[in-house]
Amino acid sequence: MASHSRALVTGASAGIGRSYAEHLARTGCALVLVARRRDRLDELASQLRDAHGVEVEVLPADLADPAGVATVAERLAAEPAIDLLINNAGYAARGMVAELDPAALADMIQVNVVALAQLSHAAMEAMRALGRGRIVNVSSGTVFAAFAGNAGYGASKNFVMAFTRTMQVEAEGTGVEVQLLIPGVIATDFHAVAGNDLARFPAERVMQADDLVVASLRALEMGEPVCIPSLPDVSTWDAYVEAEAACWANASRDKPASRYHGA
Repeated sequence: MASHSRALVTGASAGIGRSYAEHLARTGCALVLVARRRDRLDELASQLRDAHGVEVEVLPADLADPAGVATVAERLAAEPAIDLLINNAGYAARGMVAELDPAALADMIQVNVVALAQLSHAAMEAMRALGRGRIVNVSSGTVFAAFAGNAGYGASKNFVMAFTRTMQVEAEGTGVEVQLLIPGVIATDFHAVAGNDLARFPAERVMQADDLVVASLRALEMGEPVCIPSLPDVSTWDAYVEAEAACWANASRDKPASRYHGA
């Protein structure tokens, strides 16, 4: 398991974030736990201190509120230094585009896109100054699919993927490592909050949060910049990147392709 001295985990009170906190605490990593509800954070912090003897800071913050994002960004810039950021907070507000609640869409974009980008900025700035650190940004397997009712959430997670991959390019030579984590269906309360029934997914498609987190932390050890935990062969991702490169090579030419020279 990757060794870190102090990690900040967003969305830490439940699901994937809680699993990260528990696994990191077992390695002796000090923690800064971020979520909206102080009572849940206090309960988790007490459990982790008692079980593992680690230092745990509790930082209640609502990332749907710019003031909450600013509070977390300030902690990322402060001492003691954070050497691992788990940018996990996020949720799905789903619905057909013609029927979406504009306020719910805006709130989701604030958490999934704006907060993640601003915390990535704060962490990257602080870690680059130190010449070390790691950032894990959590996307979603839905980036690879287009289906009705997922336009807003899917687009927000496509932002995470594109933003994180560019961060990886910019991090080269700085001592900062950036992981893009792309989970599939994970057994957490995320689905109930989004109005879905986890039971409708075949069991072979549903991963436990602990297994996801172990894969992510192992990928950090292995130096894998993109972690798709259930992908059998990383060459599949390589082929995806190669297909992108072929599109990019031909995205800007002086003339349209021959098929557009109509008869």
